[in-house]
Amino acid sequence: MRPHPSAIRKRFLLVTPFTIAVPDEVIADLRARISRIDWTRLPFSDGERYGASLPLLRRVLDYWGGEYSWREWEEKLNAVPQFTSKIDGLDLHFWHVRGTKPDSAPLLLLHGWPGSAVEYWDLIGPLTDPAAHGAPESASFDVVLVELPGFGFGEQPTEPGWGPNRIVDALHALMGQLGYERYGVHGGDWGTLLGARLARRHPESVAALQISMPFTGPYGDFVPTAEWGGAMYAATGYLHLQNLIPDAVTFGATDSPLALAAWVIEKFQAWSDSGERLEDTFSLDVLATNLSFYWMTASIVSATRLYREAALEGGDVIGPPQIPVPASVLVFPEEPFRAPREWLEGVYQIERYTEFASGGHFHSLEKPLETLDEIRSFFPAYLGGAA
Repeated sequence: MRPHPSAIRKRFLLVTPFTIAVPDEVIADLRARISRIDWTRLPFSDGERYGASLPLLRRVLDYWGGEYSWREWEEKLNAVPQFTSKIDGLDLHFWHVRGTKPDSAPLLLLHGWPGSAVEYWDLIGPLTDPAAHGAPESASFDVVLVELPGFGFGEQPTEPGWGPNRIVDALHALMGQLGYERYGVHGGDWGTLLGARLARRHPESVAALQISMPFTGPYGDFVPTAEWGGAMYAATGYLHLQNLIPDAVTFGATDSPLALAAWVIEKFQAWSDSGERLEDTFSLDVLATNLSFYWMTASIVSATRLYREAALEGGDVIGPPQIPVPASVLVFPEEPFRAPREWLEGVYQIERYTEFASGGHFHSLEKPLETLDEIRSFFPAYLGGAA
């Protein structure tokens, strides 16, 4: 049943159009700080041994402080309808693009850390207007690309307590404000963990869930193999710090572009299927833009606190019992946070399980065409929207 027009007007009074406008002095200050980095003070580089590649960081920072144009990206970001909405006392920031077909299905896209909304940027057009992107027979979607609370251009929490449960309830409330009683969810990294929590807490509204980080911890009789446990341990050094004392690192990252880049770029290098040169997988432009989402808004502190809030909230971020929502699982070989399928069966109601020959943690940037195909192949059966 369609809502009464007065209800629609009341709902959208809560949604406010938004424009990104970073002051010139913030951009000038960033470039000045990068220009003042004294690279001669840094010791020899051994990224594999010590965790950060100095030559890579210099390439990224030289581009970020020189040729890179935030204004070009700002223009692109502002060309797509974006809004804020006050949910639980906090302004959530999101892009909302309706599909071109009358039966377009609502799809919530959730990014992670240390990523940003830029992860899904190039998928918005093909998902909302498939005909304009060479796929007229494909389903179209109403895309809601939301920045997680504390990330990017949304309002930063000024009180503790924004853990996973509070976040997913806010996301669910946002979808309701936009008029979607049932919707699909696709996410990676925290987008996977929060998407799963959202489906668990609101299964009456989440019609289908698709994840790209097939993670769950050991439970029941499952015991990690030496290979699985070793790989996870190697990938989670950052996690122990961020679960306990995130501000100890991120306060400095709001003051130093080098500190921010070193902490973030290391994750892109370690978690992706990028080989020796990260730029062969992610352009310098994308890497600089992702960093800019944190730098221009000084949001690395509030974003990273999500880990501490999750630890204090307690309980498994993701684990059994099985979530009663149809699920699609994308498995990329260089994804460091992946559990065996038999473990996942106790958590997800798996209807589609796709293994890829290459790719890693940042799936929608590393393998955008494959990600697009999986979204188109899975969701229409549960959301409608078939061509």
